[in-house]
Amino acid sequence: MKAATDFEAMTIGQMLEPMFATVDTAKGLLGGGTGEENFKPMLITEMAKQVEQHGGLGLANSIYAQMLKMQEKHR
Repeated sequence: MKAATDFEAMTIGQMLEPMFATVDTAKGLLGGGTGEENFKPMLITEMAKQVEQHGGLGLANSIYAQMLKMQEKHR
C-alpha cells in the first residue's frame, strides 16, 4: 500500500508543479533567488504528500488493487 500511496503523492506533485511554475517569486517576501528555487521542489513534494494523506485523488486504492491482481497472476 505504501508504494501505491507514494505513487499517488508523486502524481499529485506532478500536477502541482506547473502551478508553482507560474508564480513570480521575485517580488515575494523572500525575493526569489537560488535558495528559493532549490527549496520549491521540496515544498511541492511535501504538499503533494499532505494532499495524498488527506484523501488525495483516490488513486491509491485502485493502484493497490491492480498491484495485487498482478501479483496473483504471476503465482
